[in-house]
Amino acid sequence: MIGLRGHHLLCLLGYRGMGYSPSFCENMSTVYEQLRTEPATMIRVVLGPDDLCAEYPKDEVAHCENRTVYQRDAEIVAKLGLEVGMERAWSTICSQVALEVKPTDISNLCATCRWEPYGVCAEGVRIIGEGGVLPPVPKK
Repeated sequence: MIGLRGHHLLCLLGYRGMGYSPSFCENMSTVYEQLRTEPATMIRVVLGPDDLCAEYPKDEVAHCENRTVYQRDAEIVAKLGLEVGMERAWSTICSQVALEVKPTDISNLCATCRWEPYGVCAEGVRIIGEGGVLPPVPKK
């Protein structure tokens, strides 16, 4: 079981190896590849810091507890028709994304995210919406 907060349900779709530190990227790559290759993996929707936040660099100011991040989480959870505490297979969450989220939604839902300008999350939503599969994490 992997615990994920609301916005990470969409962040993972756009993960392409970029992150805050080597340990953060290693953790995110591990989770991403597990979900990509084992879509039946169970996810628990959590409130606040999750299994990805656990590897946020200790020497940086963490944004995990910012009000805007909690707001983004709540908006995304609601848009997907989920609730904190729910447990769903990753494939089910991806099906909800395909039904409820359009690539153009990312610019609104994630307007304050530093990664949004790269366009990778909108690309991930597009891929899922078209019934495609996410690519492997790029090798560095």
